[in-house]
Amino acid sequence: MAQSPAVQENKSASLPAYRNTALPVQQRVADLLARMTLPEKIAQVRSMHFGRPVIDDAMQANAFKMDSMFRYGMGMMNPDFKATAAQTIHRRNALQQWLRKNTRLGIPVIFLDEAHHGLLAPGADAFPHSIGFGCSWDTALIEKVYGYISRECRSKGTDLVLAPIVDVCRDPRWGRTGETFGEDPYLCGVLGSAVVKGFQGSGNGRVMPGHVGACLKTFTGHGGSEGANNQGPANVSIRNLREIHMESFRLAINRSKPTALMASYCEVDDIPSHANKWLLTDVLRNEWKFNGVVVSDWFAIDQLWQKHGVAADTRSAALLAFNAGVTVDLPYGINYSTLEQQVKEGTLPVKDLDSAVALVLRLKFNLGLFEQDTASLQKAEQLMATNEGTKLALEAAEKSMVLLKNENNFLPIRKDQYKKIAVIGPCAAVNYLGDYSGIPRHNVSLLQGLRNKVGDQCEILYAPGVQLTTNGDTISHNNYQYIDTAQFPAPEANRRLIAEAVEVAKQADFIIVAVGENEQLGREAWANHPGDETDLNLQSQQDELVQAIMATGKPTMVYLAHGRPLAINWIAQNVPAIIDGWFTGEEAGNAFANILFGDVNPSGKLTISYPRSAGQVPVYYNHKPSAQFFPYLRESNLPLYPFGYGLSYTTFRYSAPKVSSPVMKKDSSVTVTVNVTNTGRRAGDEIVQLYVHKKIATVTRPVKELKDFARIPLQPGETKTVAFKLDRSKIAYWNKDMQYGVEPGVVEVMTGPGSTEVQTANISVE
Repeated sequence: MAQSPAVQENKSASLPAYRNTALPVQQRVADLLARMTLPEKIAQVRSMHFGRPVIDDAMQANAFKMDSMFRYGMGMMNPDFKATAAQTIHRRNALQQWLRKNTRLGIPVIFLDEAHHGLLAPGADAFPHSIGFGCSWDTALIEKVYGYISRECRSKGTDLVLAPIVDVCRDPRWGRTGETFGEDPYLCGVLGSAVVKGFQGSGNGRVMPGHVGACLKTFTGHGGSEGANNQGPANVSIRNLREIHMESFRLAINRSKPTALMASYCEVDDIPSHANKWLLTDVLRNEWKFNGVVVSDWFAIDQLWQKHGVAADTRSAALLAFNAGVTVDLPYGINYSTLEQQVKEGTLPVKDLDSAVALVLRLKFNLGLFEQDTASLQKAEQLMATNEGTKLALEAAEKSMVLLKNENNFLPIRKDQYKKIAVIGPCAAVNYLGDYSGIPRHNVSLLQGLRNKVGDQCEILYAPGVQLTTNGDTISHNNYQYIDTAQFPAPEANRRLIAEAVEVAKQADFIIVAVGENEQLGREAWANHPGDETDLNLQSQQDELVQAIMATGKPTMVYLAHGRPLAINWIAQNVPAIIDGWFTGEEAGNAFANILFGDVNPSGKLTISYPRSAGQVPVYYNHKPSAQFFPYLRESNLPLYPFGYGLSYTTFRYSAPKVSSPVMKKDSSVTVTVNVTNTGRRAGDEIVQLYVHKKIATVTRPVKELKDFARIPLQPGETKTVAFKLDRSKIAYWNKDMQYGVEPGVVEVMTGPGSTEVQTANISVE
């Protein structure tokens, strides 16, 4: 029977204020904080790792161990990546129940997970790596995919995910290039905000039911490290830091209000991010008004004394990080365990600790953890059984692939055009997923995708061509065993495989050579686990493989699977068709088959420039006027394929841009319109891009900067008018006095299909 309002009111009145859901969150936080002892407060800014030690049934049955670890509660729990869904749900439910029943105040813990391009867990769906998914330029689809990922995470008891990465990457030698959305701060910020909205279910900071909190990472400069060496210093000016490496974070925070942010490993202006009060407090909180939780990267507080030498020991490193603005210590909370004594000694004011604890408590209330039901394995299995993730993964892969070359309309091909098709190469029979990948229930390689597509209409042949590495080729297929330094096969062994592949190719009528990288060749680097690179050429004799197959004279195309742009000069010059497939998730093989046979028109466009060699790096579109000015002695100064570039099976015609007014007041706006027509015979999506350039300024300005884009579908012969709003936010910059604002003068407005194919109009800003 339903309770009367009077009964409900009396029941609420009998509860402590922090347990009364009718009260505002801020009041609940204040009430709970006032009840907490110092050890209970310290516990909220600490974390533990669920897999080290494994907190399984045996551990949770040991009352002494549980009490010693969790007597005062815990702020956050890092995941055990090897645990199955059933194990994860059971252990999380049990721990949360223990905390509610056996701690004095019953404060629940926040369960963390990695979900960069799908939940990092066995059986979870895998979607395109960010560098690939970004090439879709499809914010609606990105939001939809990450909405699904959030539900998959939540069904397994996850509360907060350590994603997305919105760092700008301008040096693809960096092993984490694939985790980023590319080289442009505007695009990284906009696409990153779409991820946050998908995770949280809103853009206003609320975490909607069935969704998880998002954590932007890694703030800041991580994608601009010296020598592209992971965790290296970011040797950039403050203006460059502001306009490039911080701008993507500012945009994402303004557009989507993420619940959390992770500081970066690197240093900027000689100060490590985890010790940088200007970065984490003055800018992030005071200037940008970010009011979420700031978490440390794993062991980054330890690095303040172990690597950077700005602290003497764990105790001083903890105080330095805390005072800089780091709220929670990941992954073990060992550093912040020293804060209790520092409060007692008066080194750390209790009011400062209270402010940090209040941030954690508020997040827990906003996530609904005090009222949340236990996670359900049945519901998690029901979600997986819908195959919704598989369908989304297919669409995401189809829209992410980029047609780099299609000489004389070489593609698409017909199913009845060739009797025998050979799929050759190290990326043909295994679909590599990229770093931070789980093991999906199914994972479709190119070989399987083609067989799915053609059935018995033609014969599909296969040869590996070469071996990429000899000591295990992928994290995902080795049960999360993180293999140290990659070991490469002997050239003679690969050449034997090449000879065998040539014999297979001779039997075929059409050949697909699938080359690129595996996860060992592009991943996060740490300790004895390298992932950064000095050579951007294809490794393990893959160029030799392509050249040998081309020498057969058979119709041949190249498919690329990788996490960073590679120097493919010979292929670009000699192969008639190239499709860039990146690491595009579990449905890559089916998506490629749909594009190959023309059932899907490729529409992706690059979010990062292709260099011609490692020696040309960095090479990016929004460079300064004095950069890329003179050619090199033996090489062009221009990228092989530029930012924003991508072909289609149809053609598009652009009109010149028109502005609604030739004059724009500083605080007003104008509308820029451009007509785009599909002049071909196929329907296709086009990605229309808007760039700006300030002609005369008090500081040098990039030759062009992306400031808006639109993805539009067009039928053959159809014309659409795309309108962009150009306002103060898109023409402001940091002037010579390091003041942010708009300077008067002429602004070039450019529209087109890519950064190197634009038409221009001028506006005068007053």
